[in-house]
Amino acid sequence: MELVENFEFERRRVVVDAHFAEGLNHCVPVRFTHPNGREVVVSEVGLWHPKYDGIKTRHIFDVTDGATDYRLELDSETLIWYLSWEGDND
Repeated sequence: MELVENFEFERRRVVVDAHFAEGLNHCVPVRFTHPNGREVVVSEVGLWHPKYDGIKTRHIFDVTDGATDYRLELDSETLIWYLSWEGDND
């Protein structure tokens, strides 16, 4: 999964179902409702990393449903999920 960092994309708020557990992958998004209303089932989490904005941390998840790649962000202060990128899975 290769994401283009300089691609302009409007962050949109989304509803995400995630599993929380102990261990290395303690938060894993499993599905989300796309802004167009379609339910997207996550088939793979490609990468997770924190991004620090001053004192705020955003948790970045690069995921795919097998056909399209997405970047989901969890704001650790507000606990709101955002879709910040999507593109074809080639």
